[in-house]
Amino acid sequence: MQAPASTCAPARPAILWLQIITLLWMLVECAVSAYAAVTAHSPALLAFGSDSLVELLSATVVLLQWTPRFSLSERTAARTASVLLYALAGIVVVIAILSILLKRPPETSVPGIAITVAALIAMPVLALLKRREARRTGNVALAADAVQSATCAWLAAITLAGLGLNALFHIAWFDSLAALAATPLLLKEARAAWRGHTCSCC
Repeated sequence: MQAPASTCAPARPAILWLQIITLLWMLVECAVSAYAAVTAHSPALLAFGSDSLVELLSATVVLLQWTPRFSLSERTAARTASVLLYALAGIVVVIAILSILLKRPPETSVPGIAITVAALIAMPVLALLKRREARRTGNVALAADAVQSATCAWLAAITLAGLGLNALFHIAWFDSLAALAATPLLLKEARAAWRGHTCSCC
């Protein structure tokens, strides 16, 4: 369904709290995963951190709908997120392939494992609550943001699998394989955002 540019009713307090919590969490998640990706040379953590950055943008867009000083349309916001996702997916693929070719093994990352475990707990809960509020209010941007949160949980699972296998067996390509496995999710999310599609369940 094409996401229409809408004029929003006053925000429910539940939506505002959900987005504020999301923003705070995504700031932590993005910072920790970026630090872990750089220090551990992990393409999988780079992919996870990339999605965290886009989710931070998505949560900000939902909040901007109720900020009088801004007039950001859902279509513009969605396409901005889409372009960023395409670019980040390309970066992840290049880094993962170079990591395999150069045979530079990523190091075990305790912060990376910790943040992906935390995301596996937090993001499904946030996605569920956002879907519920999106159904109640009919807000398209919030419905799209719920999809972002659900995708983040899937990426956390993929990333954690790659990090865990690398930590246990010290096989370098596990991490790069996890990054490449996460790329189709990034591309799917990018296409959906460009077309203005949201999850039908919302």
